Amino acid sequence: MERLHDKKSVIIIGAGVGGCASAARLAKAGFKVTVVEKNDFTGGRCSLIHDGEHRFDQGPSLLLLPDLFHETFADLDTTMPAEGVHLLKCDPNYQIFFHDNEKMTLSSDLAHMKPEIEKWEGKDGFERYLGFLAEGHRHYEFSMQKALRRNFPSIMSMLRPDLLKDIVRMFVFTSLYTRASAYFWTDRLRRCFTFGSMYMGMSPYTSPALYSLLQYTELVEGIWYPRGGFHKVVEAIVNIGQRWGVDYQLNSPVQSILLSEDEKQAVGVVLQSGRHLRADIILANADLIYTYNNLLPETAYSKKLAKRPASCSSISFYWSMNRKITELSAHNIFMAEDYKESFDDIFEKLRMPDEPSFYVNVPSRIDPTAAPEGRDSVVVLIPVGHLHDEGSKKGLRSSEDWVELLDRARDFVIKTIERRTGAENLRGAIAAEQVNTPTTWQEHFNLDKGGILGLSIDFWNALAFRPKTKHASISNLYFVGASTHPGTGVPVCLAGAKITTEQILDDLKVEKPWSKATPPNLRAKQRGSSLDIERIESISGMETWQRVLWALVLGSLITFILSKVFG
Repeated sequence: MERLHDKKSVIIIGAGVGGCASAARLAKAGFKVTVVEKNDFTGGRCSLIHDGEHRFDQGPSLLLLPDLFHETFADLDTTMPAEGVHLLKCDPNYQIFFHDNEKMTLSSDLAHMKPEIEKWEGKDGFERYLGFLAEGHRHYEFSMQKALRRNFPSIMSMLRPDLLKDIVRMFVFTSLYTRASAYFWTDRLRRCFTFGSMYMGMSPYTSPALYSLLQYTELVEGIWYPRGGFHKVVEAIVNIGQRWGVDYQLNSPVQSILLSEDEKQAVGVVLQSGRHLRADIILANADLIYTYNNLLPETAYSKKLAKRPASCSSISFYWSMNRKITELSAHNIFMAEDYKESFDDIFEKLRMPDEPSFYVNVPSRIDPTAAPEGRDSVVVLIPVGHLHDEGSKKGLRSSEDWVELLDRARDFVIKTIERRTGAENLRGAIAAEQVNTPTTWQEHFNLDKGGILGLSIDFWNALAFRPKTKHASISNLYFVGASTHPGTGVPVCLAGAKITTEQILDDLKVEKPWSKATPPNLRAKQRGSSLDIERIESISGMETWQRVLWALVLGSLITFILSKVFG
C-alpha cells in the first residue's frame, strides 16, 4: 500500500468544481492533496466539448451568484482576473419565445424591464415586479448568510429561534409558482419568472418559493459568462491548487474506498487499476449516491439514500453551425404551451414531454472565441425525466430507443425555433452534432439515474435534512458536491467546498488560512464623513400581538419538524 506523504494527506475522489476548490483550500492549509479523477479532464459536468474551433460548455453556461466566486478566489489569495478569468456580462439575460409567437426579453436593466412588464401587466405591474425582486432579495440574503455559509450537522443545528423565524418568512412550504402568482396577474409573466427552478432540476410547482433568489440574482446582479468557456473557472482553481502542490491524477477511476478492518475509519482508496493509495482524510466529490452504493459497503442508509427524489436529466445537443443564427441571442428559452403538463411529464411521469420547454445557448454570441468566424456554436438543453428506478413501470430506461427519441427531440426543437424566431433551414445549418442523454450523464459522470443536478432540493432535502458533509459512522470520510449540503449548482458547490474543508480543519484543529479574507467587492467603504455614519431608525416597532403570533408560529414549526424527524 502506497503512503502518499509524511505530513497530513488528503485524497479527493473526483475533480468536479467542489473537489477542485476543496483541493486548493486544503493545500493552502498545508495538506498534501491528491485528486483522483476517472475522466481525462477536470470539472466534471462543468467541462468543455470541442469540435475543431467550435467550443461548447458541456453543462453550466451562465455564471450566477458572483459573490461566491469572488469569495473563493479571495480566500485563495487571488482574484479571477489575476488568474485569467474575465467575465462577460450577458445583456439581455434571455429572449423568451412563447407558443403564440409573442416574445419577451428579460434584462437586469430596469429601464428595459419597466415597459416589458407594463406591456402585459399594466401600469401597476412594475410596482409588483419590484415587490417580487424585494422578496427575492430577502431570500437571497437569507440563503447567503444562513444556509450557504453554514453547516447543519444535525437537526438541532436548525432549532435556533432566529433561523426558524426566517424559515417561516422565506415561504419554504410554498411553491415558487404560487409566490410568483402573488405578484404577476398573467400566466405569461408567471412562467417568465419561474422557469429558473430548472437550474436545480425541479418543477416550479414544487420548488420552494425561497429559490426566487435565482431570478433575483439574474435580474439584479446579472448573468455572466467567462471568456473562453465556463471551464476557465475550474482551470484557474486547478492552477492555484497545483501551485500549492496538489497532484491531479486523471484517468484514475476509483473502485472502492479503503476502510480499516473494523470498517470504522477511511484509510485510502483502491483504484480500478488495482493500485492502493493511503491518506489521513478521504473527501468524496463523486456523485453522493454512487459513492454510498458503489464505493462503500452496502447499508440500510445507502439503500434509503438511493430512493430519495432525484433531479431531472436532460437531452443536450451540441451543434456546430456552418453560419450564424442571428435570430438567437446568448440565452433563449422556448416555453411549452402546456407549461404545467410539461413539468408533470418530467417529474411525475419521468419522461420527455411531447412538447417540452427547452433552453438554447449560443456562447459565440457573447464570446466570439466559441466558434470560427462567421459561424455559431449552439447548445440545446431539453429537460427530461431521469432514468427509472429498479422495478418502476414509468420513466426512461437505459434500454430506451434513443435514436427514435433523439430524432423526435431534434425535429421538435428545429421546427419550434424556426416557427417562433423566423430562422430558416436550421437543419441544413448543422454541420456536426454531439449529444448527451440520461445514459451519457450516468455513464460518463456516475450520476445516479442520470440526474444532472443530483438529489432534489426541496425543504426535506435541504439544511439538516440533506445528506451530511461527514459520514455518520466512518471517521475521516467527508463529502462535497451537488447532493450533499448545501446543494447543487457551481456557486453552491463552491460554498460547499468551504463548508466541508472548514469542517475538516476544525476536526483536526488546524487554523483556517482564509478566515480574515474578504473579497474586495464585499468590503465596506471606510466612513470618513459624517454623511456616512449609519443611523438606524425604526419605522415601526413590533407590537405585543405580533410577538405573541411569532412565538405561536415558531412553536408550531418546531413541533412539526420534530414530528417529521422522530415521528
